[in-house]
Amino acid sequence: MIEVEQLTKRFGALVAVEGLDFRVCPGEVVALLGPNGAGKSTTMKMIAGFLAPDGGRVRVAGHDVAGDGLAARRALGYLPEGAPGYGEMEVLDFLGFVADVRGLSGERRRERTGYVVERLQLGRVLRQPLDTLSKGFRRRVGFAAAILHDPPVLLLDEPTDGLDPNQKHEVRGLIQSLARERTIMLSTHLLEEVEAIATRALVIAGGRLRADHTPAELLARSRYHGALSFRAPDSVAAVAALDGLVAPADTEVEPREGRVFLLSRARPLDPGAVAARLSGRGVAFSDLRVERGRLDDVFRALTLGEAA
Repeated sequence: MIEVEQLTKRFGALVAVEGLDFRVCPGEVVALLGPNGAGKSTTMKMIAGFLAPDGGRVRVAGHDVAGDGLAARRALGYLPEGAPGYGEMEVLDFLGFVADVRGLSGERRRERTGYVVERLQLGRVLRQPLDTLSKGFRRRVGFAAAILHDPPVLLLDEPTDGLDPNQKHEVRGLIQSLARERTIMLSTHLLEEVEAIATRALVIAGGRLRADHTPAELLARSRYHGALSFRAPDSVAAVAALDGLVAPADTEVEPREGRVFLLSRARPLDPGAVAARLSGRGVAFSDLRVERGRLDDVFRALTLGEAA
């Protein structure tokens, strides 16, 4: 549904995006993940046809964005960063404006407007100007505008940025429900977003693609993947008690949580043996578990390289 080949964009001497290659298939929710300034928004704008690339090509639903831009945009719903709109317009009038732009009329227009109002629960704010809405409701209106013409592809640029935890939960739930009907690509710098809603993550830094994996595959690259961890009131005593079972170089202590990590790079550790050793030495511990991995250390390694 989205095909990107050798996509490149320069702003003067700055190379914002360089040689990006990837595809997004039907039914996927793909997160474009990277630090601020990585080139995420620039990439989204080129896919949407808002910016012309300096090199490469983009196809949306089989249509070349440069050569057949109108057909590509008909297949695309786009929510730019911050969900911009005309602040003085009431919500219903804004949706009417979008319907005009999209060429919707008659029964189809009434049907789609009713659908997005109900789906995004906008009924009680239809006569409010956009400037008076909360950030969460502004995002809802932006989503409504993006899906009003029922596109098969949805682009979301930082859809939860600046929202409070409740609003983020709300918007993520909305994305998951929309994903049942269309292909979605979203940009984010929030790691929890990837685990919460993405089926696949593209990690970019410095405008280049650094990784293309599922969230589970990214977690498997973490140095904490498969490690054992536990809480201990006396972490120093706990580490000393494990001498001979775990090398000191393979232990880490997180003082804030009082959690001890046993990385054991050479071989998997036996939780039973660790528990028996701690108990035998009279060391109090709790919450012994096998770690899934951490996206933050994978993200740092991919985006910072040796500096991580």
